Amino acid sequence: MPRTTFRAPRALLATTATAALAVATALTTATTPAAAAPTAETGTTQTTSGFWACSVPSGYTYTSSRSSYTCSGGSSYRTTEFYVQPPADGLWACTTMPGYTHTGVMSSYTCSAGGSYTTNQFLLKKPVTGMWACSVPSGFTYTASQQNHTCSGGASYTTTQFLLQAL
Repeated sequence: MPRTTFRAPRALLATTATAALAVATALTTATTPAAAAPTAETGTTQTTSGFWACSVPSGYTYTSSRSSYTCSGGSSYRTTEFYVQPPADGLWACTTMPGYTHTGVMSSYTCSAGGSYTTNQFLLKKPVTGMWACSVPSGFTYTASQQNHTCSGGASYTTTQFLLQAL
Protein backbone atom coordinates (compact mmCIF):
# COMPACT_ATOMS: atom_id res chain seq x y z
CA MET A 1 0.00 0.00 0.00
CA PRO A 2 1.21 3.48 -0.70
CA ARG A 3 2.21 5.44 2.29
CA THR A 4 -0.20 8.32 1.47
CA THR A 5 -3.18 5.99 2.11
CA PHE A 6 -2.38 6.06 5.82
CA ARG A 7 -1.70 9.80 5.98
CA ALA A 8 -5.10 10.89 4.69
CA PRO A 9 -7.07 9.13 7.48
CA ARG A 10 -4.62 10.40 10.13
CA ALA A 11 -4.98 13.96 8.91
CA LEU A 12 -8.75 13.57 8.85
CA LEU A 13 -8.72 12.15 12.39
CA ALA A 14 -6.48 14.94 13.62
CA THR A 15 -8.73 17.58 12.07
CA THR A 16 -11.87 15.95 13.50
CA ALA A 17 -10.30 15.66 16.96
CA THR A 18 -9.22 19.30 16.89
CA ALA A 19 -12.71 20.42 15.87
CA ALA A 20 -14.34 18.27 18.57
CA LEU A 21 -11.99 19.69 21.18
CA ALA A 22 -12.79 23.24 20.08
CA VAL A 23 -16.55 22.59 20.30
CA ALA A 24 -16.20 20.93 23.73
CA THR A 25 -14.10 23.82 25.01
CA ALA A 26 -16.61 26.38 23.71
CA LEU A 27 -19.53 24.54 25.31
CA THR A 28 -17.70 24.16 28.62
CA THR A 29 -16.69 27.81 28.65
CA ALA A 30 -20.21 28.98 27.82
CA THR A 31 -21.92 26.89 30.49
CA THR A 32 -19.43 27.02 33.35
CA PRO A 33 -19.93 29.92 35.80
CA ALA A 34 -16.90 31.91 36.85
CA ALA A 35 -15.52 30.76 40.19
CA ALA A 36 -13.35 33.75 40.98
CA ALA A 37 -12.92 37.32 39.88
CA PRO A 38 -10.45 37.85 37.09
CA THR A 39 -7.03 38.93 38.13
CA ALA A 40 -6.65 42.61 37.41
CA GLU A 41 -3.83 45.08 37.72
CA THR A 42 -5.72 46.55 40.65
CA GLY A 43 -5.37 43.64 43.05
CA THR A 44 -9.12 43.13 43.22
CA THR A 45 -10.02 40.84 46.10
CA GLN A 46 -10.97 37.40 44.83
CA THR A 47 -13.77 35.36 46.31
CA THR A 48 -15.78 32.37 45.18
CA SER A 49 -19.08 34.21 45.64
CA GLY A 50 -18.72 36.28 42.47
CA PHE A 51 -20.25 35.65 39.07
CA TRP A 52 -20.48 37.34 35.67
CA ALA A 53 -23.88 38.96 35.01
CA CYS A 54 -25.57 41.33 32.57
CA SER A 55 -26.66 43.69 35.37
CA VAL A 56 -25.77 44.39 38.97
CA PRO A 57 -28.57 43.36 41.35
CA SER A 58 -29.60 45.62 44.22
CA GLY A 59 -27.41 45.11 47.29
CA TYR A 60 -24.41 43.94 45.22
CA THR A 61 -21.44 45.67 43.69
CA TYR A 62 -19.08 44.69 40.90
CA THR A 63 -15.32 44.40 40.87
CA SER A 64 -14.65 44.15 37.15
CA SER A 65 -16.42 44.59 33.83
CA ARG A 66 -15.85 43.45 30.29
CA SER A 67 -17.30 44.05 26.87
CA SER A 68 -18.86 40.96 25.28
CA TYR A 69 -21.69 39.66 23.12
CA THR A 70 -23.14 37.53 25.96
CA CYS A 71 -25.72 40.09 27.11
CA SER A 72 -26.68 41.50 23.70
CA GLY A 73 -29.49 39.00 23.02
CA GLY A 74 -27.85 37.56 19.94
CA SER A 75 -27.23 40.94 18.36
CA SER A 76 -24.01 41.85 16.66
CA TYR A 77 -23.06 44.56 19.14
CA ARG A 78 -21.10 44.24 22.37
CA THR A 79 -22.54 45.12 25.77
CA THR A 80 -21.10 45.26 29.27
CA GLU A 81 -20.90 42.28 31.62
CA PHE A 82 -20.20 42.81 35.32
CA TYR A 83 -18.34 40.61 37.80
CA VAL A 84 -20.91 40.81 40.61
CA GLN A 85 -20.03 40.28 44.27
CA PRO A 86 -21.64 41.05 47.61
CA PRO A 87 -19.98 44.01 49.32
CA ALA A 88 -17.29 43.02 51.82
CA ASP A 89 -14.79 44.71 54.10
CA GLY A 90 -11.52 45.18 52.21
CA LEU A 91 -13.03 44.67 48.72
CA TRP A 92 -11.89 46.93 45.88
CA ALA A 93 -15.24 47.64 44.18
CA CYS A 94 -16.37 49.67 41.19
CA THR A 95 -19.16 51.30 43.21
CA THR A 96 -19.62 52.54 46.76
CA MET A 97 -22.22 50.70 48.84
CA PRO A 98 -24.75 51.63 51.54
CA GLY A 99 -23.57 50.44 54.95
CA TYR A 100 -19.93 50.86 53.90
CA THR A 101 -17.56 53.74 53.51
CA HIS A 102 -14.37 53.73 51.50
CA THR A 103 -10.87 54.41 52.73
CA GLY A 104 -9.04 54.53 49.42
CA VAL A 105 -9.63 55.29 45.75
CA MET A 106 -7.67 53.82 42.87
CA SER A 107 -7.84 54.73 39.21
CA SER A 108 -7.79 51.70 36.87
CA TYR A 109 -9.17 50.20 33.66
CA THR A 110 -10.82 47.31 35.55
CA CYS A 111 -14.28 48.90 35.83
CA SER A 112 -14.44 50.43 32.32
CA ALA A 113 -15.44 47.26 30.39
CA GLY A 114 -12.15 47.14 28.56
CA GLY A 115 -12.40 50.78 27.58
CA SER A 116 -9.45 53.01 26.91
CA TYR A 117 -10.28 55.20 29.89
CA THR A 118 -9.80 54.77 33.62
CA THR A 119 -12.46 54.79 36.30
CA ASN A 120 -12.27 54.73 40.08
CA GLN A 121 -12.32 51.70 42.33
CA PHE A 122 -13.17 52.10 46.00
CA LEU A 123 -11.72 50.20 48.96
CA LEU A 124 -14.86 49.28 50.91
CA LYS A 125 -14.74 49.26 54.71
CA LYS A 126 -17.36 48.83 57.41
CA PRO A 127 -17.35 52.18 59.22
CA VAL A 128 -16.20 52.37 62.84
CA THR A 129 -15.44 55.25 65.19
CA GLY A 130 -11.85 56.46 64.81
CA MET A 131 -11.48 55.41 61.16
CA TRP A 132 -10.22 57.85 58.53
CA ALA A 133 -12.57 57.56 55.55
CA CYS A 134 -13.18 59.22 52.19
CA SER A 135 -16.88 59.73 52.93
CA VAL A 136 -19.13 60.06 55.95
CA PRO A 137 -21.69 57.24 55.90
CA SER A 138 -25.20 57.36 57.35
CA GLY A 139 -25.19 57.01 61.13
CA PHE A 140 -21.80 58.76 61.49
CA THR A 141 -20.42 62.25 61.78
CA TYR A 142 -16.78 63.35 61.79
CA THR A 143 -14.60 64.95 64.42
CA ALA A 144 -11.64 66.00 62.25
CA SER A 145 -10.64 66.19 58.60
CA GLN A 146 -7.41 66.20 56.64
CA GLN A 147 -6.28 66.77 53.07
CA ASN A 148 -4.27 64.09 51.22
CA HIS A 149 -4.11 61.99 48.05
CA THR A 150 -5.64 58.80 49.53
CA CYS A 151 -9.12 59.52 48.21
CA SER A 152 -8.20 61.21 44.92
CA GLY A 153 -7.59 58.07 42.85
CA GLY A 154 -4.00 58.93 42.05
CA ALA A 155 -4.84 62.41 40.82
CA SER A 156 -2.46 65.27 41.45
CA TYR A 157 -4.93 67.08 43.70
CA THR A 158 -5.78 66.39 47.33
CA THR A 159 -9.17 65.45 48.73
CA THR A 160 -10.64 65.41 52.21
CA GLN A 161 -10.57 62.47 54.59
CA PHE A 162 -12.86 62.38 57.62
CA LEU A 163 -12.24 60.96 61.11
CA LEU A 164 -15.48 59.07 61.77
CA GLN A 165 -17.56 59.16 64.94
CA ALA A 166 -20.65 56.94 65.31
CA LEU A 167 -23.85 58.74 66.29
